Amino acid sequence: MKHFKITPGEGLKGEIDVPGDKSISHRAIILSSLAEGRSEISGLLEGEDCLSTISVFNNMGVDISTENGNYFVEGNGLKGLEKPISSLDFGNSGTSIRLCSGILSAQDFGSTLIGDDSLSTRPMDRIVEPLSLMGADISGTKEGTLPINIEPVDSLIGIKYSLPVASAQVKSCIMFASLYAEGVSEIEETVTTRDHTETMFKQFDIPVEVSRQKKVNLIKVGKVDVVKPRNINICGDFSSASFFILAALISPNSHLIIRNVGINETRIGFLHALRHMGADIELQNKIDSFEPTADISVKSSNLKGISLNTNLVANMIDEMPAFFIAASLAEGITKVKDAKELRTKESDRLQVMSEVLEAFGVKYHLNEDGIIIHGLGEEGVFRAAEINSHGDHRIAMAGSIASLRADGESRINDCNNVSTSFPNFLDTCTKVGIKIEES
Repeated sequence: MKHFKITPGEGLKGEIDVPGDKSISHRAIILSSLAEGRSEISGLLEGEDCLSTISVFNNMGVDISTENGNYFVEGNGLKGLEKPISSLDFGNSGTSIRLCSGILSAQDFGSTLIGDDSLSTRPMDRIVEPLSLMGADISGTKEGTLPINIEPVDSLIGIKYSLPVASAQVKSCIMFASLYAEGVSEIEETVTTRDHTETMFKQFDIPVEVSRQKKVNLIKVGKVDVVKPRNINICGDFSSASFFILAALISPNSHLIIRNVGINETRIGFLHALRHMGADIELQNKIDSFEPTADISVKSSNLKGISLNTNLVANMIDEMPAFFIAASLAEGITKVKDAKELRTKESDRLQVMSEVLEAFGVKYHLNEDGIIIHGLGEEGVFRAAEINSHGDHRIAMAGSIASLRADGESRINDCNNVSTSFPNFLDTCTKVGIKIEES
């Protein structure tokens, strides 16, 4: 088991790149596999989650190769997947297993979907329900978790479905299933979630209609016969960049530039929240491609506590651990609510992050759907601590960055899963002057 040791520091400097966007990487692999012909993907995140997605499609007969950092996918078509000889193992990837469930529900073969211990505790009823309404023969355990068993059916039908939780994964699952379904599916979301699937569908020339009606987003997707191959260039992952945004903000005398980061408006709630707190963050060299990008310039800043706009919560769900650390070093109180979804991630992030704050000596009040954090202020210093990340990559990285403001060396335990999203995290830390080592 990997552990990190971090020595406090300041004066972080440099220009860095972060790995390719995980959400976009998954979708690029999936759609390229369903296309008829060869697609080329550059900038793909080579983390364990995305490698699990590649392995799943390899096991269904899709030829995926790599050369000079680029990936080449020989797509088999919407109905060209082959029956796997064993269960499909998605590792730790909640995104991949939920999106692929929509596709597998329409195949003419049965499949069993499994994952690691962490993924096996995460809720799957949220996709089983809408897929069943579409006519899929799909079931999980009586607890609503993995394994998922899918049997072939004659056909799927489009549905009208209002998302009961703000989840881009559930929305995307239905969208993928709708590519095979008779009629048109209409998906309503009252809270805007990541729109990478909508964007990627358009990139692959798949018709998708998105509109805003009475404060509700309406997404319409219908059946298609063919997906055309495409060449996709994947930008840097904003969620990975968030940890270095945090590092520069809380470390005195720091200035970092993070290059070529995706700034999709449905992903940068963390940026908006930090600016509201007084963060010195600038977007430079903007490029308006199918996924907009920019270089992010961040300087040390004195932050103020805020009441987080609940409309931003779904938009920054993966950045919440980093946001909690920023709030802990802000002047005054920060209030977060409507964040119950944090309890269903790789760990119960509300509970685990409250334990992290406690270990660092931060006062807080934990609620069922949120937290109130009493910031230590710009001169505040965390108590050196030993942190249990509970195998959650984002907890591990947030704890590591927080340790820069501790009064001594801190240790973050159970960091193996950092490689699911940021395989070169330690090297990137070292490059900007963070004193971190694996033990």
